[in-house]
Amino acid sequence: MSNFRIEKDSMGQLQVPTTALYGAQTQRAVNNFPVSGLVLPPAFIKTVALIKKTAAAVNSELGLLDKNIATAIMQAAEQILAGQHSEQFPIDVFQTGSATSTNMNVNEVLAHLASDIAGTAISPNDHVNCGQSSNDVIPTAIHVSAAWECQQHLLPNLDYLAEAIEKKAASVEEVIKTGRTHLMDAMPIRLSQELGGWALQIRNGIDRVNATLPRVYKLAQGGTAVGTGVNAHPEFAQKFVQALAAETGLPFVSNDSFFESLACQDAMVELSGQLKVIAVSLMKIANDLRWMNSGPLAGLGEIELTALQPGSSIMPGKVNPVIPEATAMVAAQVIGNDAAITIGGQSGSFQLNVMLPMIAYNILQSIELLGNISVLLADKAITDFSVQESRLQEALAKNPILVTALNSRIGYLKAAECAKTAYKQGRPILEVACEMTDLTKEELEKLLDPAQLTG
Repeated sequence: MSNFRIEKDSMGQLQVPTTALYGAQTQRAVNNFPVSGLVLPPAFIKTVALIKKTAAAVNSELGLLDKNIATAIMQAAEQILAGQHSEQFPIDVFQTGSATSTNMNVNEVLAHLASDIAGTAISPNDHVNCGQSSNDVIPTAIHVSAAWECQQHLLPNLDYLAEAIEKKAASVEEVIKTGRTHLMDAMPIRLSQELGGWALQIRNGIDRVNATLPRVYKLAQGGTAVGTGVNAHPEFAQKFVQALAAETGLPFVSNDSFFESLACQDAMVELSGQLKVIAVSLMKIANDLRWMNSGPLAGLGEIELTALQPGSSIMPGKVNPVIPEATAMVAAQVIGNDAAITIGGQSGSFQLNVMLPMIAYNILQSIELLGNISVLLADKAITDFSVQESRLQEALAKNPILVTALNSRIGYLKAAECAKTAYKQGRPILEVACEMTDLTKEELEKLLDPAQLTG
């Protein structure tokens, strides 16, 4: 038996693997774009299938599709939504800028499955794609998949991380350490205050995403080819968003202008920008953890992260801060994705943006990475690190910067003289201030009490 069958489209015939559920247009894309081996993620393919399912139901209601055909398409789409047939979507991310190839890939697979279900020929164009264009399906799929993944994956996981940081902060409320500015010793700070800053960074990131989502909820579906809605029923767009909102539980609406929906990807550029801010926050937190954990002898050694794996193939006993390092790499990737999405967003040429598949891939990857690493950072770095209190107290006792608290009593210049002497002699600032000022030891103990200086 042959490993191939002959399929036909508007450009003619070509061979397609006998095991393929797709047809000629998908095969042409496979042949044309052997670029990266990267394919659009399952979340995106499932969203396109959901769009097809919803469109079939609406078109049937409007009398544009035979009920049996619509039902078969919907049942076929359910198979994709259940995670079946994932190998049938092989098209490279780097393809036609409208992702027409991906739209037709889904159309062809659904038509094949639906034809088997209905026992009659179902067309990928005339039936599955009824009232639609790649130019409104793909932008809609980008918005829907991004919104869904934010709500179901990213935001809950960021909240989980923020809660973990807040819980850890509450457990170290009494721990006081030397603050640092410019990586140099500064006034004392409670460890809980430091962690509280991290938690608010994450909380602010959650707020930023939530502030952007209302624009992500605005969909292109119904604009068809150029935004005019040609070949779509006048009621299709409104019925579609109502059905999709009911199906997902998310407040999707038709965009105020389909011309804007097709011509640009500003909402994704905005969302990516918010994801970049979260990445920057995670990079800062990860690097603080790395510095605080550094050592254990020649570094700061303020905390000890849980040992997760050997840190060296040549140095026995070495353990590295692998979760903060992974977090920093995720942050770098998301920042890089944002740069690509920004360029992609600029590529709206007249009535259509032509970097849609790349934007889809990168925005969904950023959402997935940030959501995944947030849980790992919470569970494997934040929750269970131990505090090296003796190390903190030793450094705090010798911190001459505490003399800042004496400025109002002895003046800046005299305080600086005390600090330099303490540095030079390696003595606690309290001892030096007792010798170099007229203040009593009792007064100095009160003024230089690190706990009081943390506010």
